[in-house]
Amino acid sequence: MKAIKKLVVITALSLFSSVSFAQSVTACASTLDAAEAQISAQAKAANASYRITEANYNNGVHMTAVLSAKE
Repeated sequence: MKAIKKLVVITALSLFSSVSFAQSVTACASTLDAAEAQISAQAKAANASYRITEANYNNGVHMTAVLSAKE
């Protein structure tokens, strides 16, 4: 029984550590290119890759992206 509990805890912790890096970042700029450049700079500073999840233009661009660890 103790061995099973240890296995469950180790498995849960290993999954948690690989998922815990995902981080959401935002940028505001006047153009899509400028907003993406800000996102790219944030990803580079975190040594991560990024995926843009949202971009909205309403008198300026608001962009959201998810950073994830480079593999």
